[in-house]
Amino acid sequence: MNAGRPATSPATEQPPAPAAAPDGPGFWEERHLAFLSTPRPDGTPHLVPVGVTYDPESRTARVISSRGSKKVRNILAAGPGVAVAVSQAEGRRWCTLEGTAVVRDDPDSVADAERRYAARYKQPRPNPERVVIEIAVHRALGTARPRGW
Repeated sequence: MNAGRPATSPATEQPPAPAAAPDGPGFWEERHLAFLSTPRPDGTPHLVPVGVTYDPESRTARVISSRGSKKVRNILAAGPGVAVAVSQAEGRRWCTLEGTAVVRDDPDSVADAERRYAARYKQPRPNPERVVIEIAVHRALGTARPRGW
């Protein structure tokens, strides 16, 4: 037995996680549930499941939502450029994109985000209160980072 280290048996040992290497756009094109973290007015994190799209050329992540949702209210309360993170995982593959967010409600931005969402997930249901959270990604972490990180 090694002092200071928990005992493990061969049945519970797992091989080391793969080295962090860019997965390419595939992981961000496959259908995965993601989680968005926004800061509440008191500074605590608000973490919710979302559908997200990622554009590697502009390094922009997009989340469609209703104008009155808590995540949108948090971003609006904090002001443009608030720091947020969106993360997705599948097994040992995971990636977190960190960046700054703005809420857009102009018809062109919303239509573009809906088109991207439909390509990755499915056609979103009609929602006259829809807005798009645009995240300018500044950092990518994980074993399935997009190319260029």
